[in-house]
Amino acid sequence: MATGGTSGGDDSTVRWTALVLAGQRPGIDPLADAFGVEWKALIPVGGVPMVDRVLRTLLACPQIGRIVVAGQAPDVLAQGWRAAEPRLSFTQSQGGISRSIAAVAGTPTAPWPVLVTTADHPLLTPAMVATFLHGASDADVAVGMVERRTMLAAYPGTKRTWLRFRGGAYSGANLFALRTPRAQPALALWAQAEQDRKRALKLFWHFGPLLALRAITRTISGPSALRTAGRRLGLDARLVALPQAEAAIDVDKPADHALAERILAERSPHEPGQ
Repeated sequence: MATGGTSGGDDSTVRWTALVLAGQRPGIDPLADAFGVEWKALIPVGGVPMVDRVLRTLLACPQIGRIVVAGQAPDVLAQGWRAAEPRLSFTQSQGGISRSIAAVAGTPTAPWPVLVTTADHPLLTPAMVATFLHGASDADVAVGMVERRTMLAAYPGTKRTWLRFRGGAYSGANLFALRTPRAQPALALWAQAEQDRKRALKLFWHFGPLLALRAITRTISGPSALRTAGRRLGLDARLVALPQAEAAIDVDKPADHALAERILAERSPHEPGQ
């Protein structure tokens, strides 16, 4: 992976590259098939393809300088966008999340710092992006998450995958900050641990048995676990707990889709990204 230059300054002056992962697993995606589209990123939510909602949001974020969309069908995803928005580019995804990120992060196409998100995040807002990037601050790597109490206070009936730690459980928000080339070891480990990202014991086993034991016995908090994992890789890693419950609602199944449509229907149509 190339190691392009980094941007200096505080979070009000740095311009990030947003990398939107718009790929899907091989074969027919059941949710896409149910909506009559080939690619999951094009599933309509509130009448607008999911990926387009994400792109509208990112284009409304002053922290974002350019946006790269990675998917198996970049030409299809790009339809209607290339001529209209020069900050956008589309590229072929690689075999897996980590490889798709490593292929472009730090290159002239996607210079540091890089914000990674996904095309199935139609509830993403500029406020979520701003909160996350402010929380990421000067960390080499940051991961956005929503604590269980935050989620259940807003949406008590929702079902998410929880990583449980001392003092709280967290669900991923599909927001990752890779600020410098020092993030490269994290990407290398991500390639090894990709299939375990929703299983705490197996995920933390990649950082050694002691951290895995502390994670599974809940004798370490989520932020401390991530800091410890980062130190094992020689970098500063941070968990950013987001106050917006919707940050952890991506669209993977029909119930998610119905919830996302309900939430969008309740938002102001003039809100940025809508």
